[in-house]
Amino acid sequence: MSAVSDAVRVTAPGNPIGQSVRDSLVVAKRNLIRMARIPEVVIFGLIQPIMFVVLFSYVFGGSMDIGGSTSPQVYREFLMAGIFAQTVTFATAGAGAGIAEDMHKGLIDRFRSLPMARGAVLTGRTLADLVQTALTLLVLAVVALLVGWRTHTSIGEVLAAFGLLLLTGYAFTWIGAVIGLSVRTPEAATSGGLVWLFPVTFVSNAFVDSSNMTPWLRHIADWNPFSATVQACRELFGNPGVSTSEAWPMQHPVWASLIYSVLIIVFFRTLAVRKYRSAAA
Repeated sequence: MSAVSDAVRVTAPGNPIGQSVRDSLVVAKRNLIRMARIPEVVIFGLIQPIMFVVLFSYVFGGSMDIGGSTSPQVYREFLMAGIFAQTVTFATAGAGAGIAEDMHKGLIDRFRSLPMARGAVLTGRTLADLVQTALTLLVLAVVALLVGWRTHTSIGEVLAAFGLLLLTGYAFTWIGAVIGLSVRTPEAATSGGLVWLFPVTFVSNAFVDSSNMTPWLRHIADWNPFSATVQACRELFGNPGVSTSEAWPMQHPVWASLIYSVLIIVFFRTLAVRKYRSAAA
């Protein structure tokens, strides 16, 4: 808290946007320092996606039909975009639990006593979670390369895919922020953050080709924002899994992913800031 207090005291009045940015960065720094002091949080956050990579690659690798091929290598390349996307979206639960814990400990009252922008507390928290997500993606990419995942496009397209993943993860952390502000305990935030994520990630094209689903389920999967990011990453990575769907998000997945992410950020950030203000009132 001292770092936050010191930084806020020297914040010059004037430009509200500049003050909001400075305050957000101070709060983000506070949360990053806290993460560094509790490394087991980062370590446990890495275990689950690594297990998914290994289990799905070797357990289902020879039984999935991807574009007429049941080759384990083809499925590994098909799978990784889904695993990457699942990893960044599952960070939502951690974001919600962190915010709920800050509320439970009374930190909102402490922040409220400081001359800082109201939305800075939430923005700083989500930015810190974004840094942790980027670290997780880096480690996961190394593990994916070890099990046989490869890209077949330029470095620019690969970086663009990871940029889309981080944007999607950042958007979903705002959903976690709303959940964290809506419950009373961190445990409830964790549970609430995971309950809706499972249907979002599994009723999608992440782990199976959506063309193999029943028509009504395929329609849901094709218009799922999560599926758009997965399909965009497959195209940017040059991995197998070309969609035959006529749904607009599957025909223009990069644009769909960008639009979905921006809309989610705008809507849920607005809702989260309102909830924060009402909670602090």
